[in-house]
Amino acid sequence: MTGFQSVHDGAAPAGVWAAPGRVNLIGEHTDYNDGFVLPVALPQAARAAVRLRTDGLLRLHSEQTGGGTVELRVADLVPGSVDGWAKYPAAVVWTLRAAGYRVGGADIDIDSDVPTGAGLSSSAAIECVVAAAYNDLHGIGLDRPALARLAQRAENEFVGVPCGIMDQMASVCCTEGNALFLDTRDLAQRQVPLDLAGAGLRLLVVDTRVKHDLADGAYAELRAGCERAAALLGLPALRDLAPAGLDAALDRLPTELRPLVRHVVTENARVQQAIAHLDLGDLAALGPILTAGHASLRDDYRVSCPETDLAVETAVAAGALGARMTGGGFGGSVIALTAADTLDTVAAAVTTAFTDAGYAAPRTFTAIPAPGAHRIS
Repeated sequence: MTGFQSVHDGAAPAGVWAAPGRVNLIGEHTDYNDGFVLPVALPQAARAAVRLRTDGLLRLHSEQTGGGTVELRVADLVPGSVDGWAKYPAAVVWTLRAAGYRVGGADIDIDSDVPTGAGLSSSAAIECVVAAAYNDLHGIGLDRPALARLAQRAENEFVGVPCGIMDQMASVCCTEGNALFLDTRDLAQRQVPLDLAGAGLRLLVVDTRVKHDLADGAYAELRAGCERAAALLGLPALRDLAPAGLDAALDRLPTELRPLVRHVVTENARVQQAIAHLDLGDLAALGPILTAGHASLRDDYRVSCPETDLAVETAVAAGALGARMTGGGFGGSVIALTAADTLDTVAAAVTTAFTDAGYAAPRTFTAIPAPGAHRIS
């Protein structure tokens, strides 16, 4: 990252770290319900060149924003005090100090190729790369799940987004060539081999380039609805409702909460179904599970939108084995599982459908399971 020296007084950084974005194969809106998720880290990552400072200043620069350096005093950091992209690295520094770690300022230059606003965890990647750098440079010694918890707290308490743990765990804990089967209640995890190429398959990511404004407030409302439903059912979390008891539980709930509960319970079951197929090496069987998951997100959770629905419907009609939106919803990205020889056909069909509908052309690329946060140099 040659930009560091040009921005930060010509001196070299102490090191460079990377933390990836992610796609989630299945298990959407289950993490804040103590449920199961199955994410994959992307090759696209946030990279941070970092050098510690002793004067209490946090000097932040992004290669993507085109702006100058954001200069903050570490001692003045409080939730709500920083706007824009800089709030994500600042949040990590604040959280470390709030947790009792004696950390100070730094010069940080961030260069990320994780698409923003695409539901691919660009913000978590920034949080996790800064957390990894501070952990190493200060010799804090946090393990990977603890780093993810720290980054989640930064997002929850400093940024103000009540996200679950999946994005940060994926960015820190995923390994190359595997999906991460994660129990978000106790952070028990298992690396599940995902040799798509070996099975003659590809995972197409379609960034719709759409982000609807209601996302943040609606996300908080959805989480609150799930917590209310769990409380009415006398459960610690919706994860504790077994599929066999779903119908009886729905009868006990207000009408507006029933679709939320139905999605979470059936989505947890879909994650377990996906794992069973992967353990048998039957990767193609993931296709119908993805499509069923999208229907649930569209009809029960109501976090889809016309653009993501069009991408899913077109991909399946063009030969994809299955497809669904990935991420929090209200825009963002869609994943489609395809045979290797139909990848280009599916991508072209989605692009044509967007043009015909008057939408901006989507960005498409192939997801390859990549490693989690690590030091580059």
